[in-house]
Amino acid sequence: MSADLAAFPDRQTVADKLAALGEADRAYLRLLMENAKQDENLLEGLALHLDHAATARFLNTLKLEKLGEWLGTVAPARLQVRLTETARSSQHAAYAAFRAGLTRSGGLERAYPKA
Repeated sequence: MSADLAAFPDRQTVADKLAALGEADRAYLRLLMENAKQDENLLEGLALHLDHAATARFLNTLKLEKLGEWLGTVAPARLQVRLTETARSSQHAAYAAFRAGLTRSGGLERAYPKA
């Protein structure tokens, strides 16, 4: 495994971490969010995870809401708008559940308070 591969995970790796979302996965994703160069990988992995959830036979909306709430809480301000755009990119119930958790977290309001 090369150093570049470890530094820049592919979207499948990120999607797998988002799907599991254990303590080790959360720590990994927090580290990923610290570097602005890895924002695209994180967002592509999130989109892939939501697409997999949308095509799954069983839709676990509670898990998607918790993911949205967690990401909205821990993601830096620079990602909040892009997370919201991703959540609103589809009308599918998987995206709606993620959007509900993201809204409940209040991350966008903390990042960009009303004047």
